Amino acid sequence: MKSSQLETNQSYIASEDLLDAVNIAVTLEKPLLVKGEPGTGKTMLAHAVADAMGKKLIIWNIKSTTKAQDGLYTYDVVQRLYDSQFGGEVTDIASYIHYGKLGEAFLEEEQVILLIDEIDKADLEFPNDLLWEMDQMEFYVQETHQLVKAKHRPIVIITSNAEKELPDAFLRRCIFHYIEFPDKEEMRKIIGAHFDNIDEELVEQAMKLFYKIRNVKGLTKKPSTSELIDWLRALIAGGIDPAYISSHAPYIGVILKKDRDIATMHKEMPYVH
Repeated sequence: MKSSQLETNQSYIASEDLLDAVNIAVTLEKPLLVKGEPGTGKTMLAHAVADAMGKKLIIWNIKSTTKAQDGLYTYDVVQRLYDSQFGGEVTDIASYIHYGKLGEAFLEEEQVILLIDEIDKADLEFPNDLLWEMDQMEFYVQETHQLVKAKHRPIVIITSNAEKELPDAFLRRCIFHYIEFPDKEEMRKIIGAHFDNIDEELVEQAMKLFYKIRNVKGLTKKPSTSELIDWLRALIAGGIDPAYISSHAPYIGVILKKDRDIATMHKEMPYVH
């Protein structure tokens, strides 16, 4: 997969190291675990890979309550009980089996991209509970005595915000890549992918202040790439003079979302009014 494919198809700017990691994961048929702070494009990577490879993307959004079983299948025993009481005899148990995102990926006729998004939101046992299914590409449905085997091994991309450590046994089965926050050169490319004919001086002044703010010590949430893009849109919509940005930080609430962080910025940068 070439960098130009990702840039053209998804306006996604990927480093050569990241592209190498994707290619290695695909070649070795191992999940790609991508870590990085929020806003570094971890989730969008899966969209870009799916678009570049012309494959369907299945997204499994992980929550604190998510269990590994949810990704395989669930058995709607309540509906079956209701139907047996009010709808007559129930004979087709399979109709009460609902496949999760991993199950859907296994059953697809063509190879798909499976995104397991923010795996570190779940409890510590969640990754280990997926090991067998991820290794063997199969699982057993107890209620129907059916073995579900993947028709094609999906290309699995897993994201983590590094909020908690993942089990070693799980990590051994993954290809790992940490997405560093974009430097100024990379950020210019990202901005160029989102805007046509944007004022260069506006970009220069906005980026200058943006990176200064990111370097302020004590911020509880550093502004992300997506927030910089939103801020540029706000500055353009407001017709802000680039010379005004560094001293007044207009629309600061677009990039800093907490009162405490705004106060910290003003304390560390008193020249910003």
